[in-house]
Amino acid sequence: MGLIEDMNRFLESQIDDFLSKNPHLELQVIGAQLAEQEADTEQLIVDLRAQEKQTEKEILNTAQEIKSWYDRVQKATAAGRVDLAVPAQERVNALLPQGNQLWGKMQGLKERTVKAQELLQTIKNRRAEVKAKTTAAQAARTQAAVSSSNNNWGSVNNYTSTSNSADPLDAQFRRWEADEELEKLKRNLSK
Repeated sequence: MGLIEDMNRFLESQIDDFLSKNPHLELQVIGAQLAEQEADTEQLIVDLRAQEKQTEKEILNTAQEIKSWYDRVQKATAAGRVDLAVPAQERVNALLPQGNQLWGKMQGLKERTVKAQELLQTIKNRRAEVKAKTTAAQAARTQAAVSSSNNNWGSVNNYTSTSNSADPLDAQFRRWEADEELEKLKRNLSK
């Protein structure tokens, strides 16, 4: 077991190292995780709504059963059939807590559905943030590649303009800023 655990730790550290050196890939991984969480949350909402509908049916059935037994209590009482009225009233008394329990279950399901919808919106917002950061990182990489290409082109002439000499620094700053944004996003996701 120790060898497998060591191998897992080694592979995880290699992956973490690789992703830290390639922040655009890390953003893609985070985006994929968020997409999976979004799909799971959407499925949870569908399941909760189905449970709500089923519970509503159970509540209606219980209410109809209570009404039916209550009508029987009234009918037996009016006919002077205490031998039937008392057990019918006991049935009504047994069904009432069941109806209350189902009502509480339905309220709980509705609350969970609302929380799941709030979670879904949060995930969608974070996913949009990650998408924006991914786009910005790709733009920064493209800009860095263009700058590098321009610098290589300009290196034919030993005396390039001062604006071209600042491009590598600008690209470094853009990468650094993108890394900071990525770390900020990671902290927000871990909350």
